[in-house]
Amino acid sequence: MKIGKMLITAVALSLFGAVFAGLTCGWLFNWVYKLEPTNVWKPMQGPPGMEFHVGAFLLNIVLVVVYVLLRKGLPGNNRLAKGFVFGLCVWAVGILPGMFATYYFMTVAAGVVVYWTVLGLVEAPLKGLIIAAIYGD
Repeated sequence: MKIGKMLITAVALSLFGAVFAGLTCGWLFNWVYKLEPTNVWKPMQGPPGMEFHVGAFLLNIVLVVVYVLLRKGLPGNNRLAKGFVFGLCVWAVGILPGMFATYYFMTVAAGVVVYWTVLGLVEAPLKGLIIAAIYGD
């Protein structure tokens, strides 16, 4: 494993995630968080703090490590195809079950669950592409 490339990739994923979340959840689709019930959200005065970004970075390191371990077994003719498939797999085994459980066991608006599911379907493959592009073969 190339530790330096893994860390650079995790930094790129963290930057992408912050910008993507700011544009989607923080701006374009922030109306979703006004769907009832709204009392489930913690009050926020501005964007998430440094603790959130450190946690996201650590989770992105884990995501890159999983890609590195699985990349040779992923289908695809090139590394970008493999990255895209990896992202779809992350969505299928991570986001879908989580959103299913969220819908059935938590007091969150169904519109929010649908939004997060679709958002993940866009974001996870993009993250897979970023990982594959930066980390390489």
